[in-house]
Amino acid sequence: MREAIRNRYEFVILFDVENGNPNGDPDAGNLPRVDPETGLGIVTDVCLKRKIRNYVETVKEDAPGWRIYVKDGVPLNRSDHEGFLQVGIDNAASQKPEELKKKIKAKKEAGTDVDRLVRDFMCLNFFDIRTFGAVMTTMVKGALNCGQIRGPVQLGFARSVEPAVPQEVTITRVAITTEADAEKKGTEMGRKYIVPYGLYRCEGYISANLARKTTGFSQEDLDLLWEAILNMFEHDRSAARGNMAVRELIVFQHDSELGNAPAWKLFDTVKVSRANPEDTASARSFRDYVVTVEEAALPEGVTCMRMG
Repeated sequence: MREAIRNRYEFVILFDVENGNPNGDPDAGNLPRVDPETGLGIVTDVCLKRKIRNYVETVKEDAPGWRIYVKDGVPLNRSDHEGFLQVGIDNAASQKPEELKKKIKAKKEAGTDVDRLVRDFMCLNFFDIRTFGAVMTTMVKGALNCGQIRGPVQLGFARSVEPAVPQEVTITRVAITTEADAEKKGTEMGRKYIVPYGLYRCEGYISANLARKTTGFSQEDLDLLWEAILNMFEHDRSAARGNMAVRELIVFQHDSELGNAPAWKLFDTVKVSRANPEDTASARSFRDYVVTVEEAALPEGVTCMRMG
């Protein structure tokens, strides 16, 4: 395995959306997600991780060591099977849990460290397992201790800096589906939902301790993660999502593995405010905001890097 990172990190991602739906809620007719109490827009961690995975898959193209485990249209069991092959267990995905447990037990009694071998193989070959961890279904059913891997990189939900007011836009559809519909009407009406403008803030964490003990998340992985975050919307364009861009990535690096300060103290140094405090109109671009970091307030042993 690669040499794991030795420093703890926290980071803040600032991204915005213009005339788009950054993360629709399927339980609400695909409306942009909004906190009902505050009106702040929400983008889930799952949504952002998907875009990071998609970027890595795009630039690495399934190169050895950089594959993606949670992939659209690819059953997890198919990838799990590769891990079991490392310890001589074939067709693991098609076996009943009881049969699989017996084979794993027999391997362990014969002196094979099944948990470590399978975990190391999966971490070595799949970037998103090294990064975010994974729940590997077949391995969980087989009662392997490595079935649930806790990744060193964690993201929170993104929230908009100011309330996001979704708008419903009526559209005309000229592509009629059936001959019967074509005879009755020439066009159909539809709708889409957008946020005219919203600046979102997401906070994340990277544990060097978990990287060393569990997945082997390395400096090369970290560099690719920063690249993926900064470019996660560049190859994921969609009419529904409008114009989305990462405006800034603010990284706090600790001098030690376990960290030199609580994460909340670092996040509190990042301030996003209106460029013109007297302006009461709705923000319509990133230029309406100013981002500052109180670097003088950073605790000893913590440095700040600003990217974007």
